[in-house]
Amino acid sequence: MSFVFIGIAILAILALAMVAVSFRRRDTYNAIGQLSSETIKRDRSVAVVGAADVGAEESSTSEVSGSAIEAQARAEWSGSLVPLDDSPPAVYVPPDPETLGVTRRQFLNRGIVAMFGLGLAAFGGAVLAQLWPKPTEGFGAKLNVGRIGDLKNEIRSNGGFFYFPQGRMWLTEYPTSALAKAETTYGFYPQVQQGLEAGVVALFQTCPHLGCRVPECLTSQWFECPCHGSQYNRVGEKKGGPAPRGMDRFPMEVNAANELLVDTGNVIQGPPIGVNTTGQEAEGPNCLSEGGGHG
Repeated sequence: MSFVFIGIAILAILALAMVAVSFRRRDTYNAIGQLSSETIKRDRSVAVVGAADVGAEESSTSEVSGSAIEAQARAEWSGSLVPLDDSPPAVYVPPDPETLGVTRRQFLNRGIVAMFGLGLAAFGGAVLAQLWPKPTEGFGAKLNVGRIGDLKNEIRSNGGFFYFPQGRMWLTEYPTSALAKAETTYGFYPQVQQGLEAGVVALFQTCPHLGCRVPECLTSQWFECPCHGSQYNRVGEKKGGPAPRGMDRFPMEVNAANELLVDTGNVIQGPPIGVNTTGQEAEGPNCLSEGGGHG
């Protein structure tokens, strides 16, 4: 306990010293028009020549008061000063408050108003985007990709992958055996349910990592991104690389004519890392020599 009291005493002494130093500095800064004691002592020891000009004839070694020195200085300066003219003073114009800076309260008030303005602008932009008519054709529209049977034939004839350029999408087959697991794993399952039950999945072509276009790898039967090595199985679930999730996908519907309708205006984020509803592993050599080991 003694060490605690000693420490407290030391801190108190340091605090008092800091307070004394701060008061000393304040006195120094405010000492305008007043002479310090050191200056007064030094002036008393200095002989002033010509003290008779201020009304008292003194010797060169006599002591002179501060008022006498000031009077002598005024006498010396009186001949060099230029008298003021008799013109009227200029009209006082108050300064603009904006040029004097802002207070903390003004800064906070303006910041709050600016944030509210930005929020309202963003909300207004979102409302206008919702009201803006969607395109009726091309990317961003709901596209009729074709009949389910024809699409599966295209997928199989192209080695398990079919690219549909109008919608910037990949179409692959989704195994019926994985539907039960997809229903419990995919939070977006209702939006893609009809397409999955028909046996196809529509995947957005870009990699969720940095947006590179992901090509297929016919030997491994995976999607393998050439930019940074992210890899996905045939239904777009992540298998390796720096991607934060699986490949994004589009909502799908199947109409009465058994045609697949894909809404390319709404992109659904892909499944999280670790999801593997199909259990598909690489079926051959990877197209990327450094892929698969970054997941």
